[in-house]
Amino acid sequence: MGDVRYSVKQLARLAGVSVRTLHVYDKMGLLTPGVRTEAGYRYYGEPELLRLQQILFYKELDMPLKAIAEILDDPGFDLVEALTGHKEALSARRDRLDILLNTIDNTIDHLKNKTMSNFEKLYEGLDDAAALRQEAIEKWGETAILRSENALLAMTPASLDQLKADQRDIDRRLRALVDCDPASDAVQEQIARHYTMIRGFWGIPAGEAVKPAAYKGLGNLYASDERYTALDGRPDPRFAAFMRDAMAHFADMRLA
Repeated sequence: MGDVRYSVKQLARLAGVSVRTLHVYDKMGLLTPGVRTEAGYRYYGEPELLRLQQILFYKELDMPLKAIAEILDDPGFDLVEALTGHKEALSARRDRLDILLNTIDNTIDHLKNKTMSNFEKLYEGLDDAAALRQEAIEKWGETAILRSENALLAMTPASLDQLKADQRDIDRRLRALVDCDPASDAVQEQIARHYTMIRGFWGIPAGEAVKPAAYKGLGNLYASDERYTALDGRPDPRFAAFMRDAMAHFADMRLA
């Protein structure tokens, strides 16, 4: 690279980051300019350019800035070794993305032409989703899961988007009512919407009712498994217990 010298604006343009980002990196000691003039101008040389590349590679691998700083400031840090590691990690990510793209293509093809007979193909490359699917089969049975998957696949994109939008709105409204009596009219009105939404996700035909035990069982699952009612990844046991009680009341009064 020779004797290079880039201003903050020039480096921001070169690396595709904002000037503000470079200021933040400077302030936290993650990337400091190699030269500071008496007039207050800051310039970055080749070592800083290479360090910024490493920062951006590690960010691409979802590593926190604090952890990146610890790695780069380690006296034993080896740039060539790090680049080799980045290449391996990004190659693995590329392979996974290729699988995910293939999964999307297969799903689009199925939605257009009904070509999919093995629904496990829906989850190729989605390791967590595949594990959750198997867990759901163990909880609810393969027949119920296949019926749900078939119903969702048969929906138009607009109908599926509406179902998901309803789910978000119902969740928001119920969380706002968490301090109310689960049996109150306001809560039960939203639980009725929740019940209808669950029927949609489960693929239950319009003329067929969900068994009270099944709906209660879902409520119990909410209370026993924090993943189902977590908000932004944070468990909310109070809301989970509220949902269990509200759903049980609905099942007893409306489904029994």
